[in-house]
Amino acid sequence: MDASYPHTRLRRTRSSGWSRALHRENRLAPSDLVWPLFVTGGKGVEEPIASLPGVSRWSIDGIAERAKEAIALGIPCIALFPNTPGECRSDGGEEAFNPDNLMCRAIKSVRDACGSDIGILTDVALDPYTSHGQDGLLDANGYVTNDDTVAVLVDQALNQAAAGADIVAPSDMMDGRVRAIRMALEMAGHHNVQIMSYAAKYASAFYGPFRDAVGSGGLLKGDKKSYQMDPANAEEALREVALDIAEGADSVMVKPGLAYLDVIWRVKERFGVPVFAYQVSGEYALIEAGAAAGVGDRDALMMEKLIAFKRAGCTGILTYHAATAARLLNG
Repeated sequence: MDASYPHTRLRRTRSSGWSRALHRENRLAPSDLVWPLFVTGGKGVEEPIASLPGVSRWSIDGIAERAKEAIALGIPCIALFPNTPGECRSDGGEEAFNPDNLMCRAIKSVRDACGSDIGILTDVALDPYTSHGQDGLLDANGYVTNDDTVAVLVDQALNQAAAGADIVAPSDMMDGRVRAIRMALEMAGHHNVQIMSYAAKYASAFYGPFRDAVGSGGLLKGDKKSYQMDPANAEEALREVALDIAEGADSVMVKPGLAYLDVIWRVKERFGVPVFAYQVSGEYALIEAGAAAGVGDRDALMMEKLIAFKRAGCTGILTYHAATAARLLNG
């Protein structure tokens, strides 16, 4: 059969809405979304974040309400990030191991309010707890040490698992931390606590609003290029992912998302494991700023970028747009 025009008209299947829906290759649903939420102290508190329009820090009671909202919208999982008070920060980030810290209290509050109806993902890294804003411990020269940091990340992960976390997500990019955390979880009896590894996390310019949200931006001394990946590298990302899978990661993440769709695709094609993308704070803020400037319709910009992650091979997407997108998808 001749496959050339006019025997083949690719516009035929695009000619009506029902046909476009029938032939759609990738679909986005609320169940594909993870909603990142920022935790702060107090009660009845909502603190809008200036660099993240439409996003707020919530006190623990507000986090529980957001979790209920997520369940109602069909969002299966929330991700928690604490804005630790300055007086609780230290060079060693010891507040990360406090069983009564903001993160642990938020986990318990969500669990009390929602039971097992929603998943709770927690960030494993020291930057919300250190006085210097780095993700790990510093040596005398200001270099982020690897093995000493891994030891304390294990304690942090165990603390979160004991509080009721379903997924611990090491975002620090230290070598060997997935194996160490997996072994510790197994030994402590947390056999069903998942590890979602930030396997390919780049030293990106898109993280600024997030650092404002967790209070580490103004504290950061130096940069994170000695442990986060060079944006020019893709083969290295595959090596990182391979190591984390071998060490016991249940799923892997590429961060940021949109600027690294090629990496997401290569990871999915090479390994066939669950791959998540984080649509990070700077990517979110650009959509909001563009819509405010009249670049395009906000909802259309948002949904086009989210479906791009699915098209690239993502199992799921961490996005601050999760609730807004879910409402649109639910019609």
